[in-house]
Amino acid sequence: MAEKSFTLQVPDSELEYLKKKLELTRFPDELEGAGWEYGAPLVDIKRLVTRWKDGFNWRASEDHINSFPQFTRDIELEGHGTLNIHYIHKRSELGDNAIPLLFVHGWPGHFMEVSKILPLLTAVSPDQPSFHVVALSLPGYGFSDAARLPGFSSAEKFAEVGHKLMLALGYKEYVTQAGDWGYTITRKMQVMYGGTHVKAWHTNFSPLDPPQITKQPWHYLKWLVTPLTERDRAGFARTRWFRTEGYGYFLEQSTQPQTLGYSVADSPVGLLAWIYEKLVVWTDDYPWTDDEVLEWVSIYWFSKAGPAASLRIYYDASKAGELGNNVPRTNVPYGLSYFPKEIIYAPKAWARMIGNVVLEVDHNAGGHFAAHEQPELLAGDVKKMFGVGGPAYGVVPGKNGYAIGE
Repeated sequence: MAEKSFTLQVPDSELEYLKKKLELTRFPDELEGAGWEYGAPLVDIKRLVTRWKDGFNWRASEDHINSFPQFTRDIELEGHGTLNIHYIHKRSELGDNAIPLLFVHGWPGHFMEVSKILPLLTAVSPDQPSFHVVALSLPGYGFSDAARLPGFSSAEKFAEVGHKLMLALGYKEYVTQAGDWGYTITRKMQVMYGGTHVKAWHTNFSPLDPPQITKQPWHYLKWLVTPLTERDRAGFARTRWFRTEGYGYFLEQSTQPQTLGYSVADSPVGLLAWIYEKLVVWTDDYPWTDDEVLEWVSIYWFSKAGPAASLRIYYDASKAGELGNNVPRTNVPYGLSYFPKEIIYAPKAWARMIGNVVLEVDHNAGGHFAAHEQPELLAGDVKKMFGVGGPAYGVVPGKNGYAIGE
């Protein structure tokens, strides 16, 4: 399980191959005036493909990515052998008193989603807590191995990976922060390892189902007699849009991921359109630059296992029944940040069905990729949760995030 330093360097042959694939692109037609109604607009994809082929500097992106301290390590997993796991590990200059924090991404995210909040969380200040931050590439994403056997890509196995990585790094007690699938994975972690190892968890995503009279009778009855707030109405409208107009990808990836895999593995333009659509419609008018988009998508294209591997979590987690409210409630402290353009925006009361909620913060801007869209707000919420006077201050014994004596 020895740690090895990692430097990303895509071979020239892979860059040449990508350019040839882009040169051979055959674009579809498009209805006049369709805009975003039918999906990613042709004008956008043509512009991005031209930039990817003729102007985008991947080597500059590599330099950016390599500016973060990265490593790989073999992790032995029950029933699935050994997987080589890639991760960022940035220790705070505070030293041993910093709070160990595991950041977990989802789809179509990746390990570099942590890049904007990393300096904010590792900064040392007498007024705010500081963290040692670990951000892994989930198996099948980025530069980690993918599983070789069916059934791996469930929240339980990803939780095992994250936990064993933290133990290997010497962090026997730690906290987590996550969104998207990272929410499902860290929720599973606090059930599997909560109290003993996972001391608190924070998320910016809460895709919860309504309370059911047979499973949560108290919450169900309370919900029936509680008037809707303006926030609730806006949240239901956003969730209804997602379920009716933005959910097709989920149905395909959770039922036939291999079929879709041929397209995203062979066609860089297919992969680009598939991810670009989500980057735009899942955010709160975030001003994406073309190079931001292309770096994001290129991480998938050049990933170790290939982009098809990233889709399988939808199938395996769905089959394992790990979605919705199907997780036991624990007393592990739970913090939530709510951003208005999140794809599923549930009432606050629903979160209390699954966890010991100690912090809730509503924001006026931001969407699904909060760490990238609103890094200052998200990092601020994490610091508020674990800082002096916060509801999870001192939750990791001997590591309160401040210099000794402060």
